Amino acid sequence: MVVGAATSLEPEIRRVGKALSEGFPSHRGNPLKVLDDRAMDLAAQDAELRAALFRFVDVVPACRSLDDLAAHLTSFLGEVHAQPPSLRAAMRIGDTKAGRAALGAAGAAGVRRMAHRFIVGEDPQAALPTLRRLWRDGIAASVDLLGEATVTAEEADRYAARCAQALDTLAAAYARMDEQPLLERDASGPLPRANLSVKVSALTPLLRPEAPERGQRDAAPRLRALLRQAKQLDAHLHIDMESLDTREAVLELVLDLLAEAEFADGPSAGVVLQAYLRDSPQTLDTILEWADRTPRALPLVVRLVKGAYWDHEVVEARQHGWSVPVFERKGDCDANFEALTARLLEARPLVRVAIASHNLRSVAHAIARNRLLDGEPRDVEFQVLRGLGDDLGRALAASGLRVRSYCPVGDLVAGMAYLVRRLLENTANESFLADQAHGVPLEQLLAPPETST
Repeated sequence: MVVGAATSLEPEIRRVGKALSEGFPSHRGNPLKVLDDRAMDLAAQDAELRAALFRFVDVVPACRSLDDLAAHLTSFLGEVHAQPPSLRAAMRIGDTKAGRAALGAAGAAGVRRMAHRFIVGEDPQAALPTLRRLWRDGIAASVDLLGEATVTAEEADRYAARCAQALDTLAAAYARMDEQPLLERDASGPLPRANLSVKVSALTPLLRPEAPERGQRDAAPRLRALLRQAKQLDAHLHIDMESLDTREAVLELVLDLLAEAEFADGPSAGVVLQAYLRDSPQTLDTILEWADRTPRALPLVVRLVKGAYWDHEVVEARQHGWSVPVFERKGDCDANFEALTARLLEARPLVRVAIASHNLRSVAHAIARNRLLDGEPRDVEFQVLRGLGDDLGRALAASGLRVRSYCPVGDLVAGMAYLVRRLLENTANESFLADQAHGVPLEQLLAPPETST
């Protein structure tokens, strides 16, 4: 994009951002709106407290009694040097047996409340009331069956079976829902109602960076069966990306399978592009080159995200003395997100574009860029995370834009890693949500990213 075009976008970005901000009250500076728990608001301001609370969230499923919960909570909180008054009061409560029971119960209840904010049900059937409400409100959904990497073939088979059952459940439920024209068609044609996100790392225990072909061979039959089922049910199957060490193997596997002759006319399928990775522009090159040379009736959907494994990538790289593969400055990542957004929008109809962000600037930029390209509003999808982007999603839907909510499904144990990542994202010192919650002026939130160059 030329400099002049970039400059002309700024007034439109500000207009779009201001209009959207009027549609969700969380912009108005209430620090308890983003997470309704005072502890999480404090965690956003104190790195030690944040680490202690997230460690507690992570061990809750393993605790077997209220006393056990209280012991872990007080142990983690006791390592925080600058304790606020509310924290000191909680520590004192834990000195008695009755107090420990109360503290343990309060801690467990707090984690459950947070989990229910992000996780829409224990299984797809239990999630249907939420999915129906979203659909009635003009918001589609992508269901994610929680669960991290598997370690045995039996676990991989069980995950694949859960995915197959979820596809059946979702397809049957969405078939009975009322029409929502904006959610069901774009310039490339019909859009499936049912949408399931899957992880290749859960479809095989053998996905290893040192031997990617072995994991690909093991995962391929399970993923191929799910693609066949999605095609039969007219459902969309989206393959998530995780940490960098499996990115290339997963992308290669997905693109190879979708290039097979039996999938030339379906199903609708998609991949994820992580903008926090420095080499993401090269990954997009690979995706677009594949899309250009691979004849398929349905364009590949590319979900553009910032990325949820920043801490993991930084720590692993530093442990091994490698170059850090992610942008270490938020402004650099945001600028890359905008550049990738522009390239994806310009690449249509080779691909369908899904912009997944809660950053008002990033979203407004995508809308403004789409308008500059004379694109229709329905030809770009905006995705939000259930529990974090609800207000933004409703504001986008009310503006006549196509919105999808990413809805995790599963039990608390399976959801712990996911929940901790979401809390990290929500309380990161430089996150848009934290800035928004603490009343950063709208003009500052909509300003161009500050890069290191």
